[in-house]
Amino acid sequence: MFTTKNHVMVKSLEEAYDLIQERGSVILGGIMWLKMGNRKIENAIDLSALSLNRIEEDENSFIIGAMTTLRDMEIHEGLNRYFEGYLAKAVKGIVGVQFRNGATVGGSVASKLGFSDVITSLLALDTELEFVHAGRVPLKDYLEMKPIKDVLARIIIKKDGRKAAYETVRKSATDFPILASAVSYNNGVWSVVLGGRPGAPKRMDFEAGPQLLEQEMEEMQRKMMEEMTFGTNYLGSQEYRSMLAKVLTKRNVEKISGGYHGH
Repeated sequence: MFTTKNHVMVKSLEEAYDLIQERGSVILGGIMWLKMGNRKIENAIDLSALSLNRIEEDENSFIIGAMTTLRDMEIHEGLNRYFEGYLAKAVKGIVGVQFRNGATVGGSVASKLGFSDVITSLLALDTELEFVHAGRVPLKDYLEMKPIKDVLARIIIKKDGRKAAYETVRKSATDFPILASAVSYNNGVWSVVLGGRPGAPKRMDFEAGPQLLEQEMEEMQRKMMEEMTFGTNYLGSQEYRSMLAKVLTKRNVEKISGGYHGH
């Protein structure tokens, strides 16, 4: 469990940004992961009063407040309709409903956890993060950046017409993924994301038409294996993850394209 010296319910994002510059300050999300650790926090910054726990939709995008729970994202009618249940499938394996009712989208993304189904699924979409100071940053770029002392306010998912599919392999239904695969297709580009490698989820783009020929599928897998690295931990070996990457990615491609052409 963690202990706090000051619990600060901030009245603005600017106040939160000023506080996070101070040593020992931490932004509280749903504290689901935070309370599993053991640390002393000088300033626990609470964003609960800033109305960041909602999902808004306009004609171009979905705007998800950083304090929105995983459960709210999972059951959101607009997201499920537009992405055909893709995000709901991605997050439903995260522990249990009670946990997802507490954990926040912002906390899940900002933490850069390697096993995160949330990051893996969002990375396959056109996703930007909106920070108080840095402004809008593509999720892909954020994952490659050094840690920043900033406040994540919103997650923005573009409505660009892409189709997406998600698959994982777990030892048990609510365990961390041994490997997670997210694949999307839009306008001549296939995006392949692997999470739980371990290490932060990583994305690779591959140019091809909506129906992959067998040789294109093989070329995509070859490029994926060149660009992605895999490791061994208590969940699985490097070799097993490498094998899963090919199988899950192929399965996702087939879901999106309705199968691929063998000739």
